[in-house]
Amino acid sequence: MNAPTNISAQTQSRKADHIRICLEEDVQCDQITNGLQRYRFTHSCLPELNHNDIDISTTFLGKHLGAPLLISSMTGGTEQAGMINQRLAQVAQHYKIAMGVGSQRVAVEKPQVADSFAVRKYAPDVLLFANLGAVQLNYKYGLDECLRVVDILEADALILHINPLQECIQSKGDTNFRGLLDKISKLCFALPVPVIAKEVGNGISAAIAEKLIAAGVAAIDVAGAGGTSWAKVESERAENPLQRRLGRTFADWGLPTAECITTIRAIAPDVPLIASGGLRHGLDVATAIALGADIAGLAMPFLQAAAISQTAVAELAEVLIAEITTVLFCTGNATLYQLKHSGSLQRIE
Repeated sequence: MNAPTNISAQTQSRKADHIRICLEEDVQCDQITNGLQRYRFTHSCLPELNHNDIDISTTFLGKHLGAPLLISSMTGGTEQAGMINQRLAQVAQHYKIAMGVGSQRVAVEKPQVADSFAVRKYAPDVLLFANLGAVQLNYKYGLDECLRVVDILEADALILHINPLQECIQSKGDTNFRGLLDKISKLCFALPVPVIAKEVGNGISAAIAEKLIAAGVAAIDVAGAGGTSWAKVESERAENPLQRRLGRTFADWGLPTAECITTIRAIAPDVPLIASGGLRHGLDVATAIALGADIAGLAMPFLQAAAISQTAVAELAEVLIAEITTVLFCTGNATLYQLKHSGSLQRIE
């Protein structure tokens, strides 16, 4: 009878560790980059635009966004995580940007911490994403658990994060990924909200994206390599030398974000596509969108700001919006649609 309590305590402790490690340790990729640095916009010194007329609003999964931004999935399940999510949600509401929460497995195992995820009261109009690990579908999770996490958040969609490398390195990780695609497919057609497939920092290839889309996934979040390395994060939590060695060996494993965007867009021109993985400012966001993404997600910058104050989160949102707007103005594009089709982004040879 004690097993569920022990598991939930371990999960909650892991959540606290992840926040601390991401804020205090160097867990960024060392050698691999997100690939966005290989591109440059052609500057227009005569944009023939009034800066005040630039519109960076968009729609994603049928919902209006004030800017093409997603506060990427990060945390929940602890008192500190609840405070972070509240600050993020209130800023998301003010700027009408999308938001995801961290894995809600802990809220299924320990319902008393569900409130740390329940941010709809702070963000009544925001595009909100619930979140579970896809591999949990092989560990007795099914439609009921997915419905539960969607209900906790009153979410507009469910993210299924796919993280084989992290599970390999994590202590007691869940590594049975056999037959998972079929279970994802069944869930996509049973769940009343769209399902988004997301990696956690190692990227989704075009071949896997094609399979996921065929299975019924409504959107893809590439979550490419080049930002936070969850191999390094789990190495910091290692309980033995083997885990520590694995985390260091695979610190730079994965597909760069830019490569994921371009290759997926080539085989799926219309799939709703989120760019994330190592994006750190609005120029990265604009570059990702010009490459073919619809919106862009950032995690580490928002986590660092939210750990300080809600004001710091708002200031970050203001800067990101100003940076995206500046790219449009200095390339002579009034809208994100125009930016995508302008040909102003060039690969640097």
